[in-house]
Amino acid sequence: MKPVALRRPLLVYFIVSLLGLAIVYVALLRKPEALSAPNVAMRSLDGEPVSFEALRDKVVLVSFWATDCTVCLQEMPSMIDTYERYRSRGMEAVFIAMPYDRPDRVLHYARSHKLPFKVVLDVQGEINRGFGDVRATPTTFVIDKRGHVVERILGKPDFVRLQRLIETKLGEET
Repeated sequence: MKPVALRRPLLVYFIVSLLGLAIVYVALLRKPEALSAPNVAMRSLDGEPVSFEALRDKVVLVSFWATDCTVCLQEMPSMIDTYERYRSRGMEAVFIAMPYDRPDRVLHYARSHKLPFKVVLDVQGEINRGFGDVRATPTTFVIDKRGHVVERILGKPDFVRLQRLIETKLGEET
C-alpha cells in the first residue's frame, strides 16, 4: 500500500506543476498593452503649447535631462545631430528638464547652446509622473506615430541603434 500512497502526492505535485507552467506560458505569450505617451499639457521655453496628442503621426524622441547631468550634456551634440537628421522626415523631439532643475539654468543652457528642439520645464513633475516617475537622467523614450512608447533608454543611448529604430518607426504607416 505504501507505493500507491506515495504516488498520489507525486501525481498532485506533477499536475500542479503543469498548471503553473501553463499559466506562465500563457502569460509570456500575451502581448503586453502598449504604454501610451501621457496626455499632459506642456509649454516649451518659447511659450509654444506642446502635447503628445498633437504630435500623433510623428515619431517623437522624448528626453528627460538636467543641466547638472554630465552624461546629458555629453550626449547633447548627438541628440541635436539625430534631431537635425530626422526632423524633415517627421520626427519631433521634446526635451523635458527634471523637476529639480532650476528654470534659469535650463533657459540659459537651451539658449546658449541654441537647442533646436522643444525644451520643456516640468516644475511640478506632472510630465515625469506621466512617464512612470523618471528618476535617472538621461532617460530617453521613443514614441511611435500612434503615440505608443516603443523604447525606454536609461543612460546614454547607443546612437546607431537609436537612429535605426527611428528610421524603422518613420517608415511605418499610422
